Amino acid sequence: MIDFLVRTFVKAAADIRSPQVRQRYGTLSGGVGIALNLLLFLGKLIAGTLTASISITADAFNSLSDAGSSVVTLVGFRLAGAKADEDHPFGHGRLEYLSGLAVSVVILLEGLELLKTSAEKILSPQAVTFSVPALVILAASVCVKLWMSFFNRNLSRRIGSAAMAATATDSLTDAVATSVVFLSTLADHFLQIRIDGWAGVLVALFILRSGWGAAKDTLNPLLGQSPDPELVKDIRDTIMAHEQVVGIHDLVIHDYGPGRRIMSLHAEIPMDADIMEAHDVIDAIEREIRARFGIETSIH
Repeated sequence: MIDFLVRTFVKAAADIRSPQVRQRYGTLSGGVGIALNLLLFLGKLIAGTLTASISITADAFNSLSDAGSSVVTLVGFRLAGAKADEDHPFGHGRLEYLSGLAVSVVILLEGLELLKTSAEKILSPQAVTFSVPALVILAASVCVKLWMSFFNRNLSRRIGSAAMAATATDSLTDAVATSVVFLSTLADHFLQIRIDGWAGVLVALFILRSGWGAAKDTLNPLLGQSPDPELVKDIRDTIMAHEQVVGIHDLVIHDYGPGRRIMSLHAEIPMDADIMEAHDVIDAIEREIRARFGIETSIH
């Protein structure tokens, strides 16, 4: 199913370094998210009305906010795909990270709001009306959310996107939240145990934990995280494979968004090397790194 969607809506899907291709992936993710989350909102709202359950109703509005998060993802990828201009010579790629951060903030706000609502429910417990149609809607919602999490996680791995990983986390937290609501509804009906509020607290804590993890994943590249040690090793091995280079140091990688990395380093050459020959070798290495790793490189 995912492969079919990618083939249908993402032209040149394999060229993940292209900002335009990444934009198409973002449009696909956002469009699917908006459509499914709006359907889930309507279904859960009906279920919440039938059962008079605060947790189900809260879960419905959680899905509505998820539709808003999908809009943020879609817009973020479209803006990130804009070409470089005079004010932004390195492009707009970091907007993809910002859209992921925005989704993470939404997750945290949802967790705080659900925690507040659940605390009120604990202080003033009310019976939840049992409804088979509502339970069917909740069960279907769990399945849809698990698929959405798998869908966005798959796209995230294809293009290495922290924003889509945050969206996948958001869908997973929704699946867990709805599962807990489903179980608490059964417990209320069959065991006469009023755990609707307590279940909401557990879900809220899980959402907060997941939101914090997603926020860290999107903040790190914005703040300037250390490059992947495996990437550094591969780059070093690539350069040192040229016998004219005897060492490298001061390697620095700047991340201006997915597919927009710039690197500088110092290459050491023998003191008696021919300077023109060494210059040609360095130029060849820069082209090789650009082709192999997609990193614009300046070697001194």
